[in-house]
Amino acid sequence: MPDEAPANIAEAYKSAFRGHPAGVAVITAEGPDGPTGLTASSVASVAVDPPVLVFSLSTNSGSAGVVLGAPVFVVHLVDSLSVSLARRFASTGSPTADDPIWGTLPSGDRYLPSAASALRCRPLSTTPIGSSTVVVAEVLDIVVGLEHGEPLVYHNREFHSLTDRSRLS
Repeated sequence: MPDEAPANIAEAYKSAFRGHPAGVAVITAEGPDGPTGLTASSVASVAVDPPVLVFSLSTNSGSAGVVLGAPVFVVHLVDSLSVSLARRFASTGSPTADDPIWGTLPSGDRYLPSAASALRCRPLSTTPIGSSTVVVAEVLDIVVGLEHGEPLVYHNREFHSLTDRSRLS
């Protein structure tokens, strides 16, 4: 490792994390204009009892602002069968409330039934850090889908699925 910091640490940081694969999730919430959501690769498990997860959002505007302002949101864990969800919510503009992509949980919250799992959450804490906000959330309910594809990861700015052929053991 060189003793000196890179000339542009922000670019070096981005480059380092492009090479670090991460799971893929779509986080949705109900806003004043209907449901909205975004694709995230920062979701991680924190604890099992009680079930708690963490993620970060890079801005407080648009869909991120709606998620941060919501009393409840849904974290959808996405696999290779639902990569279209990850792509759809990675771009600007969420599906409208009457789009058949949405389902309704017993709680009344909208969710994406084609995701591998849907975890209905409430925020426990939010911590602004630079241009991002770290969210720690308690999982209230979980719906596990009936069909499961291969694990989906985000690596080097692209989606990839992991197969048995990718196993190194």
